[in-house]
Amino acid sequence: MDGVKSTHEVSRLSQEDVKELIHQSHEAKKFSYSPYSKFRVGAALRTLDDRVFLGCNVENASYNLGVCAERNAIAKAVSEGCRQFRAIAIASDLNDQFISPCGGCRQFMREFGCDWEVYLSKPDFSYQKMTVAELLPASFGPEDLSKKKMSNIPNNL
Repeated sequence: MDGVKSTHEVSRLSQEDVKELIHQSHEAKKFSYSPYSKFRVGAALRTLDDRVFLGCNVENASYNLGVCAERNAIAKAVSEGCRQFRAIAIASDLNDQFISPCGGCRQFMREFGCDWEVYLSKPDFSYQKMTVAELLPASFGPEDLSKKKMSNIPNNL
């Protein structure tokens, strides 16, 4: 996909940068609008040019119209011209397990590459590091749309 870094060009974050990104995701969580589920989520997304975009979940009375924190942060970045990401940190109020992105968010992240870091955190700021590829193995991405397809697809399907 045009504008998306290949897996070999993504540089890793320093330990200090990871801690700061996780802290920022917990700060973003404070802005969550979650009156129905009471499940607050925050995200902090670092771009390749080291800009950080925050996002929080925003619920809606029509439940399926809610937007996840991860997608909010990515949409903010894309709307400001950023499509190359180094890492995203995700925070919630879960004490006993690391917050994990939903399937929709995993696919949304995959749109922008497989080899960038995802930090799943807890309120005590402990975290687990994964990549998008580890969260969504054998994934479908933009490059799959240009692969050779069947040439005789009937029009009446």
